[in-house]
Amino acid sequence: MGHPMIPLSVLDLVPVREGDTPADALRHTLDLAQHAEAWGYRRYWMAEHHNMTGIASAATSVVIGYVAGGTRTIRVGSGGVMLPNHSPLVIAEQFGTLESLYPGRIDLGLGRAPGTDQVTARALRRDPAAADTFPDDVLELQALFGPVQPGQPYRAVPGAGLNVPLWILGSSLYGSQLAAAFGLPYAFASHFAPDALHQALRIYRERFKPSAQLDRPYAMPCVNVVAADTDDEARYLFTSVQQSFTRMIRNTRGRMPPPIDDIDSFWTPAEKAQAMRMLSCAFVGSPETVARELRGFIEQTGADELIVSGPIFDHAARLRSFELLAQIGRG
Repeated sequence: MGHPMIPLSVLDLVPVREGDTPADALRHTLDLAQHAEAWGYRRYWMAEHHNMTGIASAATSVVIGYVAGGTRTIRVGSGGVMLPNHSPLVIAEQFGTLESLYPGRIDLGLGRAPGTDQVTARALRRDPAAADTFPDDVLELQALFGPVQPGQPYRAVPGAGLNVPLWILGSSLYGSQLAAAFGLPYAFASHFAPDALHQALRIYRERFKPSAQLDRPYAMPCVNVVAADTDDEARYLFTSVQQSFTRMIRNTRGRMPPPIDDIDSFWTPAEKAQAMRMLSCAFVGSPETVARELRGFIEQTGADELIVSGPIFDHAARLRSFELLAQIGRG
């Protein structure tokens, strides 16, 4: 296969399969995390979504604690916490607690989307204007992880002085500008919103200002990978993702569906075009196919690290996909 690739990490949306409960999904997540650690993945991230029957990671910091407690060396974190849903103090306390329990292993990736619909955003007691204060909230959070200042009126206990590394997550140019201005590492959601990827990375690198956390830009795009022993098998497994994205377009989300033999009987040509545009950063096939396409993607983007989502219905096939990817990554 040639040279080792850049570091690889895992984004796990903790998918709940048709016929399963969230408890099943969470146990599968820990199992995958333990395997990912053994295979040499660098970090294992979960994301905050609400009111979605197909995703079991709404209480993101709780799931991070569960995964960190069941592993020993892999970094565990959020990809991401939707900061406008929370006060910076509460997130500093949660992640300060995680960092106290699992020192040197916790990442705090931050997004500004609600991670849900308008009705649920209100149920979260989210202020509609909260996204506007996102930059200030990030700075407040950063300060709460820093040393306590003289006369500081409140502090995060635990949290103060722990300097949990922050990441900015984005799917538009906004996050790239913020990550650059604050000198923070940047993760881009190209696994479902790839359109602005290259422009966002260019802006991030051009405008990056070094910070105490980071002296040069560090970019980690997220991609989908479905690897299997043959191209045909991988394409079959990938139909679960294709169905899920089609349901997103139809606004009929649900639990993760099993793969099907003929995806073209499921979606219309227009749905196919829209779903496959959202999935343009998906690498599906045998190890040879995935290795070739991933190397091209890394060359095009100059990525420093890749974080990989691999939503596959069958748990054993999902493990196998990440095992094959780890072998590709080692070169």
